[in-house]
Amino acid sequence: MSKPKLIVIGNGMAGIRTVEELLLLAPHHYDITVFGAEPHPNYNRILLSPVLAGEQTFDQIVLNTVDWYAENHITLHMGKAITQIDRIRRVVVADDGSETPYDRLLLATGSTPVMLPIPGKDLNGVLSYRDIYDTDTMIHAATTKQTAVVIGGGLLGLEAANGLMLRGMAVTVVHLGHWLLDRQLDVAAGKLLEKSLRERGLTFLLGQSTAAIIGNAAGDVCGVRFSDGTEIAADLVVMAVGIRPNTQLALAAGLHCKNGIVVSDALQTYDPRIYAVGECVNHRGTAYGLVAPLFEMAKVAANHLALMGYGQYQGSILSTKLKVTGIDLFSAGDFMGSDEAEEIVLSDPAGGVYKKLVIKDDKLIGACLYGDTLDAAWYFKLLRDGRNISDLRDHLMFGESSVGDAGVAGQSRVSGMQDKDEVCGCNGVCKGTIVKAINEQGLFTVDDVKKHTKAASSCGSCTGLVEQILMNTLGTHFQETPKTKAVCGCTDHTHAQVRQSIKQHHLLNHAQVYEFMDWRTPNGCATCRPAVNYYLLSTWPHESVDDPQSRFVNERVHANIQKDGTFSVIPQMKGGVTNASELRRIADVADKYAVPLLKVTGGQRIDLLGIKKEDLVNVWADLGMQSGHAYGKSIRTVKTCVGSEFCRFGTQNSTQMGIDLETMLANMWSPHKVKLAVSGCPRNCAESGIKDVGVIAVESGWELYVGGNGGIKTEVAQFFCKVKTADEVKEYSGAFLQLYREEAYYLDRTVHYIARVGLDYVKAKVVEDAANRQALFERLLYSLDGLRDPWAERIAGKAKREFIPIKVIA
Repeated sequence: MSKPKLIVIGNGMAGIRTVEELLLLAPHHYDITVFGAEPHPNYNRILLSPVLAGEQTFDQIVLNTVDWYAENHITLHMGKAITQIDRIRRVVVADDGSETPYDRLLLATGSTPVMLPIPGKDLNGVLSYRDIYDTDTMIHAATTKQTAVVIGGGLLGLEAANGLMLRGMAVTVVHLGHWLLDRQLDVAAGKLLEKSLRERGLTFLLGQSTAAIIGNAAGDVCGVRFSDGTEIAADLVVMAVGIRPNTQLALAAGLHCKNGIVVSDALQTYDPRIYAVGECVNHRGTAYGLVAPLFEMAKVAANHLALMGYGQYQGSILSTKLKVTGIDLFSAGDFMGSDEAEEIVLSDPAGGVYKKLVIKDDKLIGACLYGDTLDAAWYFKLLRDGRNISDLRDHLMFGESSVGDAGVAGQSRVSGMQDKDEVCGCNGVCKGTIVKAINEQGLFTVDDVKKHTKAASSCGSCTGLVEQILMNTLGTHFQETPKTKAVCGCTDHTHAQVRQSIKQHHLLNHAQVYEFMDWRTPNGCATCRPAVNYYLLSTWPHESVDDPQSRFVNERVHANIQKDGTFSVIPQMKGGVTNASELRRIADVADKYAVPLLKVTGGQRIDLLGIKKEDLVNVWADLGMQSGHAYGKSIRTVKTCVGSEFCRFGTQNSTQMGIDLETMLANMWSPHKVKLAVSGCPRNCAESGIKDVGVIAVESGWELYVGGNGGIKTEVAQFFCKVKTADEVKEYSGAFLQLYREEAYYLDRTVHYIARVGLDYVKAKVVEDAANRQALFERLLYSLDGLRDPWAERIAGKAKREFIPIKVIA
């Protein structure tokens, strides 16, 4: 018995996602044929802007290769458009005249770009921005043309403008509205976005209506005229003023259409044999243009095509999480607000952060975030679930980490997520699906997760959350993947190439690195900036420029932020040793600032938890102690036992050795946190066997171990060498740490560095080559010489603005 035939008209994201869902439910039920008008397999249209900007190639955004269709026994016709649907005979007719019968038909014809009906719209050099053909045309145009006008200040328009600017064109964005992204952002966020994009080189004409496009005698674009009579020159005009559902084929077939192909909750059209999904659809009066609703439709349509018949699509609550030229944006629900609703607003224009939450009847009904979208998923969950937020209101603005929902302090926010909580809104992937795939499929990288779950494969805004899930699930194995790929999307260069260029060409600041290495984005991004900052500091100490804005928040304020928005302060106690005077000062500070919790840490220090940001400088001044660097990618602690001075088993003075090491390494920045320990005998009470550098005393001297890690996945340190004297301990361990500082990739622990280069290589550089060991040790001491304690600098008045509270308008 032959299988029923399913024809899919449209080889885009919505249609093929439906096929993927169908293959999961009923992999052998249909004989599937796909028709696509473009001469390409299914690709990710969301990532056209990185292709335009030169950050990715077309091959990198292909979602389903030609081989995938063959492997799943799908007949694929690329570059072959359907021109007619004969519902009586149940056949479709292609543009080459061929006919193909169907039992079920899925329409996924997408949308078409709106072209303004103005004079000059058909001139050479007037483009839309919708597919890879448009993208390639713009890339080619940028090689020969100098000035571009983009009509439309929405997402597509801004992405087109940014891509053309990065390819060397002078770009003006013309927008009828009075602020950018006026459908996704309120006026305050839109103005912040405009300011930032102007600083990056784009020009804007807002509140301006285009009257005509001007051409020359050859029929090419040469300018744009506006309704007020003004004109500007242009070699290229890109129209990005909106889309409309592509209903031409459905209308001709007699299907009911009204601002889209009208469908039921089962995604069925007027003809029950024909289904429709995606941007071509009108469901309950709404046509959706975002990817998440399209994928929700795909699940329901697949459910019915698989003859299960219980799925219902009831519409989508819209949220938009975007990254426009490296700037994070998010909006959801009724973010504009109304007279009946309340608004909580946090605005820090100088810091590039704006948040607005709209509340009605003790429920969050809208959110608009600019610059900081870390809690976007949490806000959207509150909005979608309709949860009463009266108990959260006082802390709502400060995110999930400030309320009890976030889980245990000090852990990644993903540890507080339930398996059912959504991670990737574009593809509807929850945390449990990702964790299951990691464990069952043996996944180690974000790329692996993209391939197996599709999380982070669309807009990419959830990539950081996926990385956190990988780290929580795998521990250190997540970072064992060699970093042979580019540092980030801003460049094609690897970590090694960046380090090499900084060293060979004496680059001393971010601007020099970005210019010399042809960075695609002039200011970098949150991924590359901290890495470049570390490479500069470690390569050219005392010469390079430290950029505080390229550090994570803990390193900027020199304290660990906690889940309630307060901070943890851990003063230095070298080797875990303190005295009565320090303890009295700590007690006095605890009383004066009503510190809610004092805790002895695993690193043998005292932690003052619950310090307000505006009190940090005064707390440090009153303590009169140095920073314990418990917050940074730096030296953390040197843990010790009491050793030979008091313990009857001790063979060497481990306490003094620990104090000497911590004194020597004070204020040392590194690729990741570094922990040391010194044990006074082989009983190893200081746990030296799981530290980055472990020192264990024996009768004849000291044994050194390297590459230990006591994190989520414990890594036992490897034996490095045996030395006789305390000075040799400092020289050998210092030389090893300097080699790590000079050669490891940013965010690599010592265990990952050793895994990459091999312990034999490290021994050859440090243990076996005396001259090189001494040179490494001298470079370490030079880099640390004269460094001031960061708390002392802040007490002296450095970066005062960092500790001034942001004004909150309620």
